Amino acid sequence: MKEKRTDFIMMCGLVCLWGLDYVFAKNALGILKPMCLLFLKYSVGFILVAIVKFSQDRKSIVRVKDIPFFILCSITGEILYFTCEYTAMDYIPVSLITIILAFVPAVSILIERIVFKKKFTAKMALGTIICILGVAIVIGADFRELLQGRFIGYLLAFGAVLSWNAYNFITANVSRHYTGATMTFNQLLCTILILLPYALHNMPETESFTPGIIGGIIYLGLGSAGMGYLILVRGLKVLGPTISAMFSNFLPVTATFFGWLFLGESI
Repeated sequence: MKEKRTDFIMMCGLVCLWGLDYVFAKNALGILKPMCLLFLKYSVGFILVAIVKFSQDRKSIVRVKDIPFFILCSITGEILYFTCEYTAMDYIPVSLITIILAFVPAVSILIERIVFKKKFTAKMALGTIICILGVAIVIGADFRELLQGRFIGYLLAFGAVLSWNAYNFITANVSRHYTGATMTFNQLLCTILILLPYALHNMPETESFTPGIIGGIIYLGLGSAGMGYLILVRGLKVLGPTISAMFSNFLPVTATFFGWLFLGESI
């Protein structure tokens, strides 16, 4: 019980870390393509995770049979998810994307019911509905926008929902055999290696990086990626994928607040 209470507190902290992510990412995306930003973000985060990993566990790295699962984690949770989310912004408003992402726990519950035969209760259904409506209220969405028929944007946003759920369940399953630091280390290493060829050919000139952008990338790496995924992997291991997914519905609140505080966006 004490361990779960600690993880609840840490997941609340993660919501704040990832809410602030949007402020720095929006600034950096002015000069960087999404996958270049992800490469820099995870490269910085990898340094922190490596320090934590080798200070706690210098022996275990990875079982050969688990390598495909680590690659899937990298593709689904760290590349495909953010690529879908960032690209969807070209087609539909951020408010709609946020509402669609609120379906993450709903899809998680459905997967657990169909695949793992876990019981689906009325409380779970009610909680999911309240979460989705709560997100819509917080961001002030105009539901008439749902009828504008931007199919590609909706498809990309739901792609992010599905990819994030895939990441959650794969990580929760594989993490039973690893410490949280080792699990995160292997995931970020795979992500960096996958993104490296693209980043080398699409990185902007060095002169484009201002002190503000560099500082933002450092935060994204150390806070959002490094510390963030260490907390997330631990949460998935202790709390499970569905409960951990519920915390994603608080992101619009923190993102909206930090957007108002640092970017002057209206609430």
